[in-house]
Amino acid sequence: MVGNIELFHIIWFPFVAAFLCYLTGRRHKIVRDRFLQLSVIAEMGIVAAAVFVYAQQGELEFVWKGFCMQGLYLKLDGFRVLYGSIAAFMWMMTGIFSREYFTHYRNRNRYYFFYLLTLGATMGVFLSGDFYTTFVFFEIMSLTSYVWVIHDEKPAAMKAGEIYLAIAVIGGLVMLMGLFLLYDAAGTLRMAELREAVQAVMPEKTTQIYAAGGCMLFGFGAKAGMFPLHIWLPKAHPVAPAPASALLSGILTKTGVFGVLAVSAEMFRYDSLWGKLILLLGVVTMFGGALLAVFSVDLKRTLACSSMSQIGFILTGAGMMELLGRGNALAVRGTILHMVNHSMIKLILFMAAGVIYMNLHHLDLNEIRGFGRKKPLLKGIFLVGALSIGGIPGFSGYISKTLLHESIVEYAAELGAQGEWFLWIHAVEWVFLLTGGMTIAYMTKLFTAVFLERHPFRQAEYDGMTHYMNCESIFALAVPAILLAVMGVLPYLTMNPAADLSQGFLHGEMPVHAVHYFSLVNLKGALISLTIGAVVYFGVIRKLLMGKEEAGVRTYLNRWPGWLDLEELFYRPLFQRAAVWVSAGVCGLVDRMYVICGFLKALMELSAFFCRLCDYLVDSVLVFIRSTTHKSRTEQHVYLIGTRFSRTLGIFLDNVIELLNHTIRRKNPIEHSFVVTFAEWEEMFRRTNRLIGASLSFGLMLAAIGLALTLIYLLWW
Repeated sequence: MVGNIELFHIIWFPFVAAFLCYLTGRRHKIVRDRFLQLSVIAEMGIVAAAVFVYAQQGELEFVWKGFCMQGLYLKLDGFRVLYGSIAAFMWMMTGIFSREYFTHYRNRNRYYFFYLLTLGATMGVFLSGDFYTTFVFFEIMSLTSYVWVIHDEKPAAMKAGEIYLAIAVIGGLVMLMGLFLLYDAAGTLRMAELREAVQAVMPEKTTQIYAAGGCMLFGFGAKAGMFPLHIWLPKAHPVAPAPASALLSGILTKTGVFGVLAVSAEMFRYDSLWGKLILLLGVVTMFGGALLAVFSVDLKRTLACSSMSQIGFILTGAGMMELLGRGNALAVRGTILHMVNHSMIKLILFMAAGVIYMNLHHLDLNEIRGFGRKKPLLKGIFLVGALSIGGIPGFSGYISKTLLHESIVEYAAELGAQGEWFLWIHAVEWVFLLTGGMTIAYMTKLFTAVFLERHPFRQAEYDGMTHYMNCESIFALAVPAILLAVMGVLPYLTMNPAADLSQGFLHGEMPVHAVHYFSLVNLKGALISLTIGAVVYFGVIRKLLMGKEEAGVRTYLNRWPGWLDLEELFYRPLFQRAAVWVSAGVCGLVDRMYVICGFLKALMELSAFFCRLCDYLVDSVLVFIRSTTHKSRTEQHVYLIGTRFSRTLGIFLDNVIELLNHTIRRKNPIEHSFVVTFAEWEEMFRRTNRLIGASLSFGLMLAAIGLALTLIYLLWW
């Protein structure tokens, strides 16, 4: 092991803590809960110590040579400082919140065990300096987080876990194939070395490099929730416990984004073709997630679909980062800051949803409406997250969305100046603004339903729930909300330094001029999205997605067509058809093998008959010779061919028989010589061995055994 051991401490500590926490939970549940909280706080402290060393020494590296032949390579730079700190912070807050949330849950010991294992694996992903290390921890993270999804063990949770695991495994295998192709072409998997290595082989191995990039995009995009691999996300988040949902949405999806950004920045830097592919996938993911969220009537499902949409915003920024080339400062900074914003926002919103669920055990908007009417603290916390994700001026989401929007506008102006066709990029801009408006609309729906409307039957009960969360939960929700609010109010003191610190990972440069976030030009985009949001909320949600008034009550309706499910519409039929094709192929192969085996069986029987015939003829000839020309010679030497041992034994037995004949068997003597008998037996044994050795069937049998052993060797090795 070589390098800064502080990086290795960040990873191994959660793994060790997971086993200690599990063993503690077998004895004392209360001690286990406190141990978990202390573990995530300690992990935050270890990360802070590593950041302090980074501030003193600059970039840190750690190499474990010989690990699985390839070695593990960890690195700490500005971006990894930022996201390692965010990951540790989110685990700390959800760990503190989990104690109250899981009070009435089963299998808490199992959940906490995999909760800490996933922490170590996730930190390994963010600290990885090469794609092999990324892959190792990425797969560990995917398998350990599967337990989060199925924690309730209800049918919906098990089905969601099945989809989650299938996407994770398939994505991991495809990613591994991409790593094989990349290593074969470039000779390295270290991120910092890939740019030069890829450029050196690109003219000769362009197809292989793009195939490797496509496979890696598939694997990372599956975890990020990118269309069309997003199907796990709307199903897994609603069934997972709220603290797990916060991490799945806020951090685990960012591990996929981390991979996409690393591939884009190192392998395909300033590649317009790659940039257009990422931009297209980002726009579709962005709009599709928002559309699903508008139709959803489940609180956590709406937030899950929102996560898909916000990942689309980030991927849109990644695409613009490639298209703008060296002048991509706005896109780089907007991409990084929107990652940060989305992580913090979903931490707040999912834990707020967890507070609602642990009190009501419902998530349907018709069941939970009015719960927060007289809960100002929860209302304020949720409102900060809602306004931030909606991109409302004065909140952090507005800053990152403004940067992303301005990068699109900048590219449109660049295309216009070059005389190229630019209407398509204006279409991208309007989809961006429309999606921003839809975000405002569905967040308004959630806030109105939970905190403004009244429940038709249980409002008095809801208003009486004054002790709906303890001090630890208040701390876990309030601290991130305060940080998010400060980020929005003071972007020049908080968000700009964060972008300055981390933009080197994406090889971004400082903006040519300062960005005035609250200028009229930049406010214009937010105002357009606000207008669209109002139209969608009042014209679509209130008019089309709510039922008619009955006894003064209007209900939220799920009008999304049941058949319009990508999993049921495309993936399952595809895999079923593939299974049929594979089964048909296997059956056809079995039929062919059966025919071949029948032919071989007939051939073997014919060969056996031929061998028996030849054996019979040869044996007959040998017997005839023995009984004619070689008969006298055999008889003359019967006694002489006996060995000394057989003659000595025969003489001894003959003397014994002679003694018996003179005493006991005087009336019935034994007239038999053992010397001759032993000699005949010995000669018969030798003759039989000679016959067998000369037999054609014995030779064929040895040949068959040799062929069989050769085939076994070839098939096995």
